[in-house]
Amino acid sequence: METTAKKRILIVDDDIDVITVVTAVLTKEGYDVTSALNKEEGLEKLRSIKPDLAILDVMMTTPYEGFELAQEMLNNPEFKEIPFLIQSSIDILVTSKLSVLEMAREFRKDPNFKDLQVLLVKNINDGSAGIDYKGEDGKTHWFPVAGFIRKPVEGAKIIEEVKKHIK
Repeated sequence: METTAKKRILIVDDDIDVITVVTAVLTKEGYDVTSALNKEEGLEKLRSIKPDLAILDVMMTTPYEGFELAQEMLNNPEFKEIPFLIQSSIDILVTSKLSVLEMAREFRKDPNFKDLQVLLVKNINDGSAGIDYKGEDGKTHWFPVAGFIRKPVEGAKIIEEVKKHIK
């Protein structure tokens, strides 16, 4: 264990059971964990605690609330340096292509995938990842993410993913 200050992690999820499990796992590993139940509370906590990493659920008050929070983080100079993981039960599509965005666009053309509302894409070689989703406006939106945590949550996998991205 380092002698420096504990690394801070923010969990934004509306499921108290998930927050309880993830908090227990990460606290046992020595992290300082704070939670928020929705996007607004998440933004407040991002400002007040300046976490080293955020873990975002997707569906909270609205079906894409976690994605909206992620995009606000990416577009806000105050938060854009904070890596975040998306926590979801949606299957992750893996690729070995250099560009995960390019792969997401190819999946959108594939009849088996083009109607999916959300595509989570990860490069198995370099770990780069991103999300392509259809908004309520019918348009597809893309943004990069540090990585994914599968629901239902597994302690060992959360720790492994967090350690990859926390500085």
